[in-house]
Amino acid sequence: MIYEKIKASCQTLTSEFDKIPSERKSILEKITTYLESRMKDSKPVQLVYICTHNSRRSHFGQIWAMVAAAYYDQKGVKSFSGGTEATAFNLNAINALKRLGFDISVIKEGNNPVYQVTFGDGETPVECFSKVYDHEVNPQSGFAAIMTCGDAEANCPFIPAVDLRIATTYDDPKVSDNTPMQDATYDERCKQVGREVLYVFSKLNTPTHE
Repeated sequence: MIYEKIKASCQTLTSEFDKIPSERKSILEKITTYLESRMKDSKPVQLVYICTHNSRRSHFGQIWAMVAAAYYDQKGVKSFSGGTEATAFNLNAINALKRLGFDISVIKEGNNPVYQVTFGDGETPVECFSKVYDHEVNPQSGFAAIMTCGDAEANCPFIPAVDLRIATTYDDPKVSDNTPMQDATYDERCKQVGREVLYVFSKLNTPTHE
């Protein structure tokens, strides 16, 4: 069961689908079509969100995909994230998620800590750390690669064994680091990603969420 604070955020974000431009919706619906085709054929549904450093936007995508799957009661969806290089899950991004009600704890310390992100009772936590997109914990075939930043789209000219490659790029909240707009910028980017991922799942032909 999704935590009430996060569920409330989902309800707000789903009421804001009109904020998504029509041309953007057309791109997002291609992901929906991919999900439907995999579900129809009873194949694994695997989404890999990719940005340059796997530190901000791609983690937002990975986490919101699992929330959206739970919110719309879509079983069997797995989401992952990666980058063209590994750094660390950014603390400003982590704090934005915490402000929305996510429970985040460190399960392995280091320069690139491993975090456990929990969004509900009985829901499988999301394990997050920065990694390259073809890291061993990520699927090596039969997945959709969702590029969340322009740099990753340009610097990943070829991803082997990918079923779908699609760019849903977002402005980097990093530009606000150490400015008065930092928290607001990260909050808005986190919500934007959440809104669009929820839209993808809302368009499935067999949603069971009321």
